[in-house]
Amino acid sequence: MSSTTSRPEAAKPPMREALVAAAFQLFLERGYEQTTVDDIVALAGVGRRSFFRYFPSKEDVVFPDHERCLADMTAFLAASEPDHEPVRRVCDAARLVMLMYAENPSFSVQRYRLTKRVPGLRAYELSVVWRYERALAAYLRDRFAGKPDGDLRADVIAAATVAAHNNALRSWLWSDGQGDAAEAVDHALGSVRTAFGTAPEPSAKVTRGVPLVTALPDEDDVVVVVSRRGAPLWRVVQEIETALARK
Repeated sequence: MSSTTSRPEAAKPPMREALVAAAFQLFLERGYEQTTVDDIVALAGVGRRSFFRYFPSKEDVVFPDHERCLADMTAFLAASEPDHEPVRRVCDAARLVMLMYAENPSFSVQRYRLTKRVPGLRAYELSVVWRYERALAAYLRDRFAGKPDGDLRADVIAAATVAAHNNALRSWLWSDGQGDAAEAVDHALGSVRTAFGTAPEPSAKVTRGVPLVTALPDEDDVVVVVSRRGAPLWRVVQEIETALARK
């Protein structure tokens, strides 16, 4: 007897995945509100106790991987080194969420459509998003501790990171998972790094926050850059690089 016929159980999905599959089959056939936990376990062929061993509620079966992803994000941030640039680090952490969605595009799109139709699921999803944002903010608050407006900066950057990530992710889901989700999210997060990231120190002489002159390497001519007083360093560097590129 072949191994495929002697071990039929090997072809069955793990119980957790079987419960998710059964739940979404019923959600599509009957609707979310009309489907009960008893319906799900009956289709999956398990007992109620097995369901609640994996999922605290019916809502949790719609978002089966967020707890794992949140734990991965928290561990990633906890493993940060002091020399890691904090804004880049939180952007890298946000990419973990994108990777979770991209693991199974068809399921992610299916869940997106379901969540749009069920207000209760939308509220649940917002609570999950808030937990991601709080994890990012907690890391940034620690990194900005003792700095002026450290907590404020941490909360603003965390919110901006989540907003940029979710904007790109929603566009990808709205397109039925077409295109490169990673590329879309990277582009969106790039705007966060541009706005809030730490730029290298400019080579220009700076007086009272206004760059005056920077010399071109190996040349005698100079580039004069005029910048608004109090402009962030990343903007000053961007203006210098643009001026140099035109030479």
